[in-house]
Amino acid sequence: MVNRPGNQPGDAPAWGQVPIADHGLVGDLRTCALVGAEGSVDWFCAPRFDSPSVFAAVLGGEDAGAWTLRPLDEETTTHQFYLPDTNILVTRFHTEAGVTEVHDFMPVLRAHDPDHHQRLVRRVVSVRGTSRLAMRMAARPQYATERPDLQRTDRGVRLSDGEVDLALSSTVDLELDGADVTAEVELGPGESALFVLEVLEPGEEMRGCGQGDTQELFAATARFWRTWLSQSTYAGRWREMVDRAALTLKLLCHEPSGAVVAAPTTSLPESVGGGRNWDYRYVWIRDAGFTLYALLRLGFTDEAAAFTRWLSERLGEGGTHRAEHGEDLGPLRVLYTIDGEVPETERTLDHLCGHRGSQPVRVGNAAVEQLQLDIYGEVIDAVYLFDKHGPGISHDAWADLTRVVEWLAENWQRPDHGMWEIREEPREHLTSRLMSWVALERMIRVARRRGLPGDLSAWSRVRDDVYADITERGWDDAQQTYVQHPGSEVLDAGLLLMPMVKFCSPADPRFLATLERVEQRLVSDSLVFRYDLDETTDGLSGDEGTFSMCSFWYVEALTRVGRLDDARLALEKMFTYANHLGLYAEQVGLSGDQLGNFPQAFTHLSLISAALNLDRALG
Repeated sequence: MVNRPGNQPGDAPAWGQVPIADHGLVGDLRTCALVGAEGSVDWFCAPRFDSPSVFAAVLGGEDAGAWTLRPLDEETTTHQFYLPDTNILVTRFHTEAGVTEVHDFMPVLRAHDPDHHQRLVRRVVSVRGTSRLAMRMAARPQYATERPDLQRTDRGVRLSDGEVDLALSSTVDLELDGADVTAEVELGPGESALFVLEVLEPGEEMRGCGQGDTQELFAATARFWRTWLSQSTYAGRWREMVDRAALTLKLLCHEPSGAVVAAPTTSLPESVGGGRNWDYRYVWIRDAGFTLYALLRLGFTDEAAAFTRWLSERLGEGGTHRAEHGEDLGPLRVLYTIDGEVPETERTLDHLCGHRGSQPVRVGNAAVEQLQLDIYGEVIDAVYLFDKHGPGISHDAWADLTRVVEWLAENWQRPDHGMWEIREEPREHLTSRLMSWVALERMIRVARRRGLPGDLSAWSRVRDDVYADITERGWDDAQQTYVQHPGSEVLDAGLLLMPMVKFCSPADPRFLATLERVEQRLVSDSLVFRYDLDETTDGLSGDEGTFSMCSFWYVEALTRVGRLDDARLALEKMFTYANHLGLYAEQVGLSGDQLGNFPQAFTHLSLISAALNLDRALG
């Protein structure tokens, strides 16, 4: 751990690190930037989500790279909001001299734009009175291991470290201060200034910026987001929260490939000062079914089709994957890069102090070497949904799925690391058995509805064997509950999925009893722990917060068992844990603080599902 004098883990102000929740997100469907409520860009990877960072203050303080815009007045109050129905972020500074706004956005002009040019735009506007601000751009490429070479041009300043080429232009004079670029801005009422950071191809000329051009980019970007959101078919009780969740999910889409990343960040801690810090800038197969369900339910068929193509490419690669130690991982990996490749080996960046002292900072994710059998249920359920609600799957896709399910039919009994990716000896996770049942059941459904070829008799026998294994070995008669794995007394919030995936009726006495035990042991107010760390180990030290996606699964479970008043109250309480912009990290701490990578796709997907189904049940 790297400490400065007087600092302890959790002392955010001394390290200049804004808390996780005090951020907004902007992006261009290729990468994202976290913008703190104090006006600092604290995380930005270019040109892609999984590129090394240019700004990493959220993980190492401002020395790790930050782009700050701050009023020179000492007494300042800040507010943030999104321009309605867009991903354009507005930060307002209230000082004794007046009110200033900073408009942060990454221009997106049209869908699938072949001429897309990556820029991060910061427009400063004096709304009332006089505005005086200081700008400092301290780019620290390659996860803050490099300081860029700066070169003045007639249009601004170019920054290069040999790996990434950037250019900063402005309507005010820029000064060079070592490896940093600075400026001071003084604006009268109604005046504005611009700062535009361009991401350039090698040898590409910088374009610079102008007031007229930027106004057009602003208007076109606002129009893009509003046009996209207008496709949503949701008009229910919680439209504002669902719309923001959808806009956030769209930001996590990598448009050129069709992939959806789990989160745009790495190593934001599950417990401040702890070591449960992971790289989420990848595509998890587990998210597939939930992603497609949410997109299709809201009417976003283009994104669903693009993600289905990405999944189909992974299914069509053939063969079987093997871990480095030789274990057969089956036809699919747990997670992939945006391009569908196997991620790099997990490594630590020891030079970064971590968010509020939470080390290690990791790049890569070792879960790629794990066997997690539940992923086959999620991916086949995803294709089932697309086949049901979309144009239907192809012959080649069906052949690939047949190969997958035949492998699963022979391997479903194996112990694995489960959906929570435990880092110790594999177990017979009930959630893995549950999703294996889903895979077989959905294949049988598609084959019967479409008349597609397959050994339905054999699949049905295996499906029934899985069902018997869950209901006989996974049920603890003494506790009157399903358990995490046979022979244990551990509860698992993943079991809330049972009626959602149609394994059992929500009125089944066994599920009702399991729900009661989950409420007794895993639910804290409306918040849900994924399992009780006092009752089990997962190969890791330290504590964690409640899992927000499990909390939304709890809302949906209450909905399905008919406890609509309880479900509505739990959902409304969950909305209070969102940050000031309606965004969620992966977890919520004891004091209500956001923990884990931010924002997390799975949390927003489960929010959409919970809201839609409760809305429908309420009528």
